[in-house]
Amino acid sequence: MGCVTDKSFYDRVGGADTFHRLVHEFYKGVADDPPLRELYPEEDLGPAEDRLRMFLEQYWGGPKTYQEQRGHPRLRMRHFEFRVTPLQRDRWVHHMMNACDTLGLPPEDDEVLREYLVRAAEFMINADD
Repeated sequence: MGCVTDKSFYDRVGGADTFHRLVHEFYKGVADDPPLRELYPEEDLGPAEDRLRMFLEQYWGGPKTYQEQRGHPRLRMRHFEFRVTPLQRDRWVHHMMNACDTLGLPPEDDEVLREYLVRAAEFMINADD
């Protein structure tokens, strides 16, 4: 008889290492993408990378560091000052899907992660192109 596990998605896909790799690969793409780079006013992308990583880790069942340091995510509110257009959504999704490609997750976990990321990007649109 098999053992039932209640592992979080975070633990199942490799924990901190997986989310560090995902977000780092994503920001490598952002750094050289002028339309998307407009959403990141900081010269150094490191702080944005840390924030996204902490948010994703918390969302998927990892440490609650994001909430401890920044409070409730309130994603749309935090991004409202930026014009997030369908083009920027598409660029964000493009780089995030490329980052997902580097993880080698099992197909079912890969699909769940990608579907969430696409939905989240769509949710952030607040302006037309």
